[in-house]
Amino acid sequence: MPAMRSSVRPTTSRSVVVGLACVGILAAITTIAQRYGFSSLAVDRGAVASWLAGDGLYAYRAAGSQLGTALPPPAALLVSPAAVLPLAVAGWALALAGVAALALALIVLAGPVARRYGRRRWPVVLAAGALALTVEPVRAALGLGTLDLLAFGLVTADIVALRRGAWALRRARWWPRRRAAATPPPRLRRVWAEGRWAGAGIGLATALTVSPVFFIAYLAVTKQWRAALTAAGTTLTVAAGALLVAPHETAAWVGDVLWRIDRSGPIDAPANQSLAGVLARLYDSASTPLLLWLSFSMLLIAVGLIRARSAHADGDEVAAFTLVGLTAAIAGPVTGTQELMWMLPAVLILVDAAARRQASARHPLPGRPRHPGAGLAAAAALTYLLVVLAPMGNLTDPLSGNAYALALILLVNTLPWRPGAAPAVPSDPWVTRRPTTIPPPREPLVRGS
Repeated sequence: MPAMRSSVRPTTSRSVVVGLACVGILAAITTIAQRYGFSSLAVDRGAVASWLAGDGLYAYRAAGSQLGTALPPPAALLVSPAAVLPLAVAGWALALAGVAALALALIVLAGPVARRYGRRRWPVVLAAGALALTVEPVRAALGLGTLDLLAFGLVTADIVALRRGAWALRRARWWPRRRAAATPPPRLRRVWAEGRWAGAGIGLATALTVSPVFFIAYLAVTKQWRAALTAAGTTLTVAAGALLVAPHETAAWVGDVLWRIDRSGPIDAPANQSLAGVLARLYDSASTPLLLWLSFSMLLIAVGLIRARSAHADGDEVAAFTLVGLTAAIAGPVTGTQELMWMLPAVLILVDAAARRQASARHPLPGRPRHPGAGLAAAAALTYLLVVLAPMGNLTDPLSGNAYALALILLVNTLPWRPGAAPAVPSDPWVTRRPTTIPPPREPLVRGS
């Protein structure tokens, strides 16, 4: 009887926690939907309905706001069922899909961190999910009815694939004869186990929202050629399918809509937290100074990709992907708050880095600070408060009006990574690398000696 009671209690408590989590998610979506009203989905839904009625997809303008859709043709095809559904039903379906994608992403991002510190994974993931539902990027994506959470989940899935591929290569180095001697598993199982699908998530996300194209460039910079080719091939395949289904809309998208830097909204809008928006507001102009924006954007892209490559080489693929996502957000022409999803793993990385530094200095030495991770912990708290409070409404204060953009620039330049925390590089544990040494500076030549 005692053994039976002990086995029943965990199941009951788990069911209660899952039930409370579902109730909390439904309450959060209800509150968020009342605040935002699925306004972006309403415009996209109207454009798709007009398109299905025989008019052009990008010629549609909403009656009150005169806004049109900027969805790529593959995304418009994905949203097309919303045209025959009530707005509330379509919005709730997209919100639930977004919450599912967020949950899977948090399992990938927060689960390994909990395991490294000896914590149970599910309580940490549930706590991270509860905190994630309070931040502005998630609120905006759920309330506006956009595809950004789905794109975030697709890109995060490729982190799993890259790590599985690295682990498969590492295991082959450990035990090279094991694969030849054992019965080969089915093809689909082998593709999943060895992460051969790496890049497919990035390719789908790029076809839906365009900005994940930065991750394809990152895969090429880090010489992960198979994943880069898979991502590019997936994007081109989806685009070719959209071309066959909707040739006129695809031609209009590639020939006109894609090249409008204001395709997603006004450049100087307070919600635009990209570098282009900051420059437009500083110059008090409806457009951004193009050459200045391109120059600083290329500089930020170079810094972000170089730091992401270093994080990848040091074995922290999560930090590398986060740096690329932050770089894409600040360098894009129009970046709404719903596109700032990569600030969530940035907070997680700051917290983990602070805990690692604190754990490595439990016995403080003379001259060493007692709390070496305090600065990183404070940065994590400030970043989380920033994404919760969303202070962009104050247009008179340039600091608060550009708070997200400034935070993105700081994170791209200063976000730490954790060596060996999430490796996607196959390594050989039996081979020790020689530490690289920097030669001492040369002595200056003295005349007359």
